Amino acid sequence: MREIAVIRTGTANLASVLAGLTRAKCEPVLIDDPASVISADYVVLPGVGTFSAVMDELTALGLVEAIRQRINEARPTMAICLGLQVLGSSSEESPGTQGLGVFDARALRFDDGLPVPQLGWNRVHPEADCRLLCEGYGYFANSYRLDEVPPGWAGAMADYGGPFVAAIERGPVLACQFHPELSGQWGAALIDRWLAAAQESLSC
Repeated sequence: MREIAVIRTGTANLASVLAGLTRAKCEPVLIDDPASVISADYVVLPGVGTFSAVMDELTALGLVEAIRQRINEARPTMAICLGLQVLGSSSEESPGTQGLGVFDARALRFDDGLPVPQLGWNRVHPEADCRLLCEGYGYFANSYRLDEVPPGWAGAMADYGGPFVAAIERGPVLACQFHPELSGQWGAALIDRWLAAAQESLSC
């Protein structure tokens, strides 16, 4: 059984993430120290709550550089929901708070007039160069989003009052705005594909 390290952000709904990984026949283990973030074979970065609360916790734990290093080294990592947004540089939700800066992108609130959070199922449309992402429905719970796939990443889009980034991938690194662990068989299959790609990268 594969051991999956899940970063304890202090704000995420860890129960659903841990249950989803257990259903994927993995053994999830909570971590909150830089050495474990860097050394673990597989890492999941979940996120629920506010951009500033997650970044404050990651900073207090000394995890910012460790997460950034891990992703820049293309080590198997999956970010979920707010976990995707904090990979960017900032968010309209928390002016003055810096993200992890893995790529230069600002998370923006959905346009006025749209009910927020977006809560429920939405269709995910992957770009042609995606290896992990495929067409299907993901379960979303978000008030903020990225509006463009960052350079150097493959991505998938969804639509809620206009197109927004549903997920991005680069090698064994996958970041989803939706919750794969809550997205039924389609989400479970995505987790399985990520694990297979991650295992392949570790074998090289």
